[in-house]
Amino acid sequence: MALILKLHTQPDVPLEADCICPDKFAQLSLQQVEQLPVFHGNRQVALGDFFHCSGDNDGHIQIEGDISKLKHIGSMMSFGSIRISGSVGVHTGAAMSGGEIIIEGDADDWLGPEMLGGRIVVKGNAGHMVGSGYRGSTVGMQGGEILVLGNVKNETGHVMRRGLIAVNGNAGDFTGVNMLAGNIFVFGEMGIRTGAGMKRGSIVSQTEPQMLPTFSYACRYRPVFLTHYLSYLVESGFSIDPDMTRGEFERWCGDSVELNRGEILFYTGK
Repeated sequence: MALILKLHTQPDVPLEADCICPDKFAQLSLQQVEQLPVFHGNRQVALGDFFHCSGDNDGHIQIEGDISKLKHIGSMMSFGSIRISGSVGVHTGAAMSGGEIIIEGDADDWLGPEMLGGRIVVKGNAGHMVGSGYRGSTVGMQGGEILVLGNVKNETGHVMRRGLIAVNGNAGDFTGVNMLAGNIFVFGEMGIRTGAGMKRGSIVSQTEPQMLPTFSYACRYRPVFLTHYLSYLVESGFSIDPDMTRGEFERWCGDSVELNRGEILFYTGK
């Protein structure tokens, strides 16, 4: 059983609801949960003004209704789970360190920014800045995993330090920009300037990206470590060419304007 939040009043403007988090619901009654503060524009109101609460407060939250205008759901989350029946607004899972968020629809921009741990699964598309650092920050995602079964937009994994981001569809421009470490997988088409300014880490693509001139060809080989990642992603619902586990990849090193210790691997189809 889970604590069920059912939207009964659609907000007119974005609703800041960082209180929707297992950590902040812990040991509260349903009435106390409904009294938690949220911001509707610049007005502080109660969560119960928009949601009806039912079920058991056992660390698992299920949200029903169109919450595409809700911001900061699951921020600072460290345990439990949140399941969202539709699409969700910006800053979902910001700085979360544990637990799981499952989004049945689409996610807006800034999904899992500066994430420390845990797991986010998006069954639709996601916006810009997935797993990134906020503007001015030198550290983005530091652990955990973000799995997107659809497409993502620009600057996925910006200043990423650790963790896994996997995209079953297409990615926008600047994937892995200023990346410090970690792993990014994209199984659709890549945008331009992939890996710009990356220091370390791996970007793996099923298609050949447009390489920056600051990346240099290293070799063609069969990376054994990819077998484990690909098997895990197939188990997680990704549609992946099974020949990738046996095929060759081209390895390109960069970005030479930085440490030149990052790598882009793309599947050659052989």
